[in-house]
Amino acid sequence: MKMTFRWYGQEDTIPLSYIRQIPGMTGIVSAIYDVPVGEIWPLVKIKSLKEEIEKVGLEFKVVESVPVHENIKLGLSDRDQLIGNYIENIKNLAKAGIEVICYNFMPVFDWTRTQLDKRLEDGSTTLVYYQDQLKEMNPETSELALPGWDTSYTKEELNGLIAKYKLLGEEGLWENLSYFIQKIIPVAEQVGIKMAIHPDDPPWNIFGIPRIITNESNLDRFLALYDSEANGITLCSGSLGCSRENDFVKLVDKYARKNRVPFAHLRNVKILDNNDFEESAHYSLCGSLNMVDILQAFNDSGFSGYIRPDHGRMIWGETGKPGYGLYDRALGSVYLTGIWETIQRSKEEI
Repeated sequence: MKMTFRWYGQEDTIPLSYIRQIPGMTGIVSAIYDVPVGEIWPLVKIKSLKEEIEKVGLEFKVVESVPVHENIKLGLSDRDQLIGNYIENIKNLAKAGIEVICYNFMPVFDWTRTQLDKRLEDGSTTLVYYQDQLKEMNPETSELALPGWDTSYTKEELNGLIAKYKLLGEEGLWENLSYFIQKIIPVAEQVGIKMAIHPDDPPWNIFGIPRIITNESNLDRFLALYDSEANGITLCSGSLGCSRENDFVKLVDKYARKNRVPFAHLRNVKILDNNDFEESAHYSLCGSLNMVDILQAFNDSGFSGYIRPDHGRMIWGETGKPGYGLYDRALGSVYLTGIWETIQRSKEEI
């Protein structure tokens, strides 16, 4: 296991030098954030980012993410040109030594939460998803927007996009994902990149828009689209784990043993009734997921890929990008590293 940390480049308020001080930290997960979706990332920008990261003694092996243009997801007439640009990005990242590319195929909205600053009993604040709040956020009837939503669209454009996805439906989205995969994975194989799709977050349809990377049967269907270790999954405990339908430990054991998990996001969530959930500290007793069992499954499978602590609470008065403060994610990474060390040492003693 290689512990990594998400960093948002020069705009991030957390210095790379601080991340370097986290015990057990080996690398940075980042991306090029100032190039519009669908365009080619200049190799010089990628190499400059890599040099900046390596200058503080960290690796840059995982990119999160190379966004997939909505017209590819919708299967519109310009998708071949956009996929061609995407392929050039894969090639350029390989030239810079990148090993894993995380991406998603979520229509319109990336991760969705209904509140970013829910105050918990201990005084920390966290991200939550409450169905009652979601009813007030429907983009077709409300002006509300949250991180993870592309705010470059006008309300009319957004409503038009939503209508197209409703018409497309789940099977249409599967067809367009398959088309995309058939084009990019052969290139990824050639250049030594592992593509790792991120599950839908949360793993169910929102606002009537289809979501398809949601559970074990859909993950099986996805991997069968192209049977290659270059076609993998970013296993995220927070997105898959917020549904009672998903046994995350089982998913780790199944897919990591098949070498289809080059990258993982680990965070804990407290599952409530009615598909509500709250993000919690990584510590197992704070949420509904058992981090010891999860890491044991990764270890038993022979996992040697990249892991990062996912969303953290805001603690100790820290302010910043919701879910991406320094302190709680640092605590989470050390907690996860400690579990991993204990498992490794226990194996050595047997």
